[in-house]
Amino acid sequence: MTQHIRDNILMKSLVEYLGCGRYIPTATRKEVYFTVSNQKDINNIIIPLFQKYPLLGSKQQDFLDFVKVSELLKSKAHLTEKGLELINAIKSDRAIIIKNPYGSKNEK
Repeated sequence: MTQHIRDNILMKSLVEYLGCGRYIPTATRKEVYFTVSNQKDINNIIIPLFQKYPLLGSKQQDFLDFVKVSELLKSKAHLTEKGLELINAIKSDRAIIIKNPYGSKNEK
């Protein structure tokens, strides 16, 4: 998650409140990041949080795709060729929608 530097206290408090993740300030931009890379924390803290408090708009679809990929990682499907293909399909399907939000998925 990225926020303007003015929200740095909020971003720092996320790490403390959730008990996971990292606060990362940037040296060259007026931004701060909250990032979680531990798969266990993603599955046990982050995903349940956004299931309880759903995102709005297109961010919710991004989250649902994120959950699909997280489940594939959890099942170790990413270690197989088919699993990687599924992850790439989820990623590319989302990219097509972003490129052409009003057309069909088949149009590029």
